[in-house]
Amino acid sequence: MKAKKSYGQHFLNNEGLAARIADSLALAGQAYERVIEVGPGQGMLTQFLLGKSFDLLVVEADRDMVLYLNKHFPELKDKIVSGDFLKMPLPELMHEQPFGLIGNFPYNISSQIIFKMLKHRQYIPEMVGMFQKEVAERVVAGPGSKTYGVISVLLQAFYEGEYLFTVDNSNFTPPPKVQSAVIRLIRKEQQELGCDEQLFRKVVKQAFSQRRKMLRNTMKAFIKGDSLLDGPFFDQRPERLGLDDFVQLANWIEERTIEE
Repeated sequence: MKAKKSYGQHFLNNEGLAARIADSLALAGQAYERVIEVGPGQGMLTQFLLGKSFDLLVVEADRDMVLYLNKHFPELKDKIVSGDFLKMPLPELMHEQPFGLIGNFPYNISSQIIFKMLKHRQYIPEMVGMFQKEVAERVVAGPGSKTYGVISVLLQAFYEGEYLFTVDNSNFTPPPKVQSAVIRLIRKEQQELGCDEQLFRKVVKQAFSQRRKMLRNTMKAFIKGDSLLDGPFFDQRPERLGLDDFVQLANWIEERTIEE
């Protein structure tokens, strides 16, 4: 079975690493009893998930891989869902029950997988995934880092991220041109931001839309006039602000918008 560029396929060929990834799910059997593996491919990771105590469901978009899995993993009978993970109604698929996410995620949709997880976070206490190293670093980056950005803030608002380990590209067939990394995300107990969530997302995205500019310039999309000069963080660039700062900024903008 050859990897297909259209699916962004790079098959993990190191069983030791696959076992290590499978063992990285920390909350299985406690916060959830079901797990979705995204993009199992030829089943390198799947084989180590099947022996775990949770119920496994695998989602595969490539029909050739679905045929391969059915042939080589009879244990997966009735546990393979063929289709695009990004288009699936996850709560319905998992019968409104909590579940974990895991996978060697296709690099071309890895960020979209994260945002889909955020959308359904009330059902997903944990995720363990292999990403392009640059994306993994961006997800867990803190304020002041060059890789800190929109996905860092939006994700860390609801999840604690942990960079687990780096994976050399020699561990894949075919080897990608970039390095990879495995991260773990565990949902925070506190899910209330303390501000309007929709406005918070807009503020974060707008702030990083021109990351080299001071916030007094980028926040003009929300507040006009001289009031920005008196606002919090107006003389800062977005990468200097932490989560609490963005929450405070969103509240400040909402208050000024109401006043106007």
